[in-house]
Parts: sequence; C-alpha cells; structure tokens
Amino acid sequence: MMKYAIAFLFSISVLNAQDNVNVVPQDVEVGDVFEIGKPETNMYQHIKFPKPNFIIKKGGNANYKRVEGKKVVVTDVKERKDGTTRIKITPTDGGRFFETHSVVNADFLKALESGELMPL
Repeated sequence: MMKYAIAFLFSISVLNAQDNVNVVPQDVEVGDVFEIGKPETNMYQHIKFPKPNFIIKKGGNANYKRVEGKKVVVTDVKERKDGTTRIKITPTDGGRFFETHSVVNADFLKALESGELMPL
C-alpha cells in the first residue's frame, strides 16, 4: 500500500511540474505605458538607445541617468521570426530621449526580465 501512495504522490508532482512549464509570456499592445528602470550595467542592454557619440553629434546630452524613471508608451509592436517581440517606445510627455531621439526600439521580454522596462 505504501508503494501505491508514493507512486501516486510522484505522479501528482510530475503533472504539476509539467503544468508550470507552459507559462504564457505577457502580451504587449500599442498604447501600453511602461517606466524605464535602472539597467544592470552602466548601459542599457535590451533598450536600444543610441551610443553616446551619436547623441553628442546631434547636439544632445548623453546622460543615461536622466532616462531612469521616465514613463514611455508603446507605439509599435512587431513579432520577429525567431519569436522575440520588438517594440518602439516614445516618452509620454511628448519630449525626446536625450533631446535628440523621439523613438527607440526595445526587446520587450528581455527588457522586462532585466528590469529595464517596468509595467505601471
């Protein structure tokens, strides 16, 4: 009888483990609002901000700390062939990033996982 109880508990645990594997990632739509978080390193890895030399060439201020905490809205969503979701984001206040760029691209799922984008 003890063998049946152990087999039953083992099968229940295996079924529960299989159930958690199929977690659906969060969907994003045009118009969703997010906040830009602090990157894990000095530079943002998954939000594709331009390099500092391009910002300076256009007459902007290449201070990445000013971007932290800025609220952004999703303007375009594209599914790529490899399964990743690329989004275009703009500031909600109508301004520009670094006073030069009004739109930047981001890898949605990786940016959420790393904390570079945070849902509101």
